[in-house]
Amino acid sequence: MTATTTSALRPLVGDYNSIVCFKAVIVGVEDTLGEDGAAVVFTRAGKVRGRDLAAELGVAGKDVPVETLAGILNAAIGKDGTCLAAVTKSYREGDTVVIETQDTVCSAGEPMGSQRRCTFTLGAVWGALEAITGKTYLGEHTESVLRGGTSDKFVFSPL
Repeated sequence: MTATTTSALRPLVGDYNSIVCFKAVIVGVEDTLGEDGAAVVFTRAGKVRGRDLAAELGVAGKDVPVETLAGILNAAIGKDGTCLAAVTKSYREGDTVVIETQDTVCSAGEPMGSQRRCTFTLGAVWGALEAITGKTYLGEHTESVLRGGTSDKFVFSPL
């Protein structure tokens, strides 16, 4: 479903809400739980979404090649999907899996130098990766476009 497709979930306004509203939820939860508490909540929520997304796409348990994950995920959560983020690259570096994203909802509107972390987006990619591969990983947001990176880079180390 694309952002311009008529919705069955919300027939009057469509399935998509504004980044401004989503970011208000993030800031409100951070205000209530603190930055670290909110990071745990949003990462976990993202993992649940990613796991469910892999099942919806029919790729859960398929252990598709890492190099094809970017295309699969981008089709679902990129511009032609839910518009969470553009997933631009997926590859292996030794034992780790690296997935690069751009235009994440988490970074939208943030000033350069912001310490904002892409917790929900990281979680969504992480949950999908684990559901697809059937393996458990430790995920980290290692590079940010807000802090001079060319992408928001998520690195997953096997556990």
